[in-house]
Amino acid sequence: MMIVNIALGLGLGLIGLGVLGMIVSGIRSVMKGKQDVKKIITMLVPFVVFGIAYGIAGSVTEAAIGTMLFMMGAMVLLIALTGMRTTFNL
Repeated sequence: MMIVNIALGLGLGLIGLGVLGMIVSGIRSVMKGKQDVKKIITMLVPFVVFGIAYGIAGSVTEAAIGTMLFMMGAMVLLIALTGMRTTFNL
């Protein structure tokens, strides 16, 4: 049983190191001008929505479902707006 705990801890540690490496690499890319800040902000939207939903709901499960529903609604709205823009040449 001890081996399982050690292996699980090492696996989670490696995942944490990987995530930390990606964050550092992303920050360096932004600082060097290789990445567009607008794209990065777009990628952060679900995390911000989840944080707000978690603050309101107080439960991770309800916040996750609320985030999913909000993002699906936003997707449908943006697809409709894009379709209307191309249809009416706006």
